[in-house]
Amino acid sequence: MPYAYLTCPSCGAKVKSYRNPFPTVDIIIEMPAGILLIERRNEPLGWALPGGFVDYGETLEEAAIREAREETSVTINDLRLLGCYSDPRRDPRQHTISTVYVAKGGGKPSAADDAASLAVFSLTALPALLCFDHRQILDDYLQRKQAGTI
Repeated sequence: MPYAYLTCPSCGAKVKSYRNPFPTVDIIIEMPAGILLIERRNEPLGWALPGGFVDYGETLEEAAIREAREETSVTINDLRLLGCYSDPRRDPRQHTISTVYVAKGGGKPSAADDAASLAVFSLTALPALLCFDHRQILDDYLQRKQAGTI
């Protein structure tokens, strides 16, 4: 990919302009009856895992705990790493890299922040259409769950 160049306002030198992917987190929240998913309030619309952008100065784990609370009103514990997903096409808005966690959810779920609504889905009755690459993430989760490695 060719780099764009900016001009330094002080000296006029050409400076390379870097574009980096944005770090995000997604959380598979395990509830007693299944997996908690949100229906997104903003584009792209549809069902998705709770998650979002990592704030500056925040760890990935802190971001996962915050995003789960902000979008679903539940507290999470037993945070386990599922994997990282980095396909540049995973988010139609921009290039993101998502660190995906699995956690146990506690409390009464209630949609908030970026979630228009939410629901708990059985692992055998997940929505057919999911946003981003969340179908692939859930397929990986199901495979690892069946193998007993998560």
